[in-house]
Amino acid sequence: MYMQEERPLILISNDDGYMAKGVNDLAEMAVCFGDVIVVAPDKGRSGSAMAITSHEPVRVKLIRETDRIKIYSCTGSPVDCVKLAFDAIVPRKPALVLSGINHGDNSAVNVHYSGTMGIAMEGTMKGVPSIGVSSCYTQHDAPFENLRPYVEKLIRFALDGKLPKGTCLNVNAPACSEFKGMKLCRMGMGEWYNEWEEHTHPRGGSYYWLTGEFCSSDGDDETTDKWAINHGYVAVTPIRLDMTDYDFGLSAVESLDCV
Repeated sequence: MYMQEERPLILISNDDGYMAKGVNDLAEMAVCFGDVIVVAPDKGRSGSAMAITSHEPVRVKLIRETDRIKIYSCTGSPVDCVKLAFDAIVPRKPALVLSGINHGDNSAVNVHYSGTMGIAMEGTMKGVPSIGVSSCYTQHDAPFENLRPYVEKLIRFALDGKLPKGTCLNVNAPACSEFKGMKLCRMGMGEWYNEWEEHTHPRGGSYYWLTGEFCSSDGDDETTDKWAINHGYVAVTPIRLDMTDYDFGLSAVESLDCV
């Protein structure tokens, strides 16, 4: 635990909305390490990735305040919450950005859709150590307390300056009462199938609900985050902002006549 005079500022957001149990549980886990400010959407905005609001105003409202935790709601996207917090809410630069705890995992290629990880990536873009935390539990009253020791270990790791510049962490926990431990993994690969469910509207025409089934293309590869959570581990995947394919660059210069 950090001493009073050393207390860092920790910014927290999510994509399930400020009322979600996960973000409130995460704030309680983080408060022993620093002063906590939560800026989260006013309603669920899952799947927002790094979307921003550019054609309408965004509003923010203080919901609750204690000695160590302030909670704000924001009418924008998860990334809007982070941007607005940095520009208009936090009294000093945060030492850490946390996202979650998300109700539902964000493993494998789903990191690209994830508002939870959009928050972590935005924090990383701003030069702040950032971690996104998700659980395979999806229910509104999901039990997250068994994640506490893992979250605390990761917070210490980040506050101690051990995260490389330009890298954030994607943390995914299985839906179980006890974990086998924490496993460092690569991002799994796969594809969604049967993504839309069609219904007939009573006034005519069709409408669609997003649904789908995820199919991993990694088989039983023990290096992936999907394998880890399917076998009882908390999966920790480092995610880099720099998406440049350096291997392609080295091999394609000649064939593409590049300089």
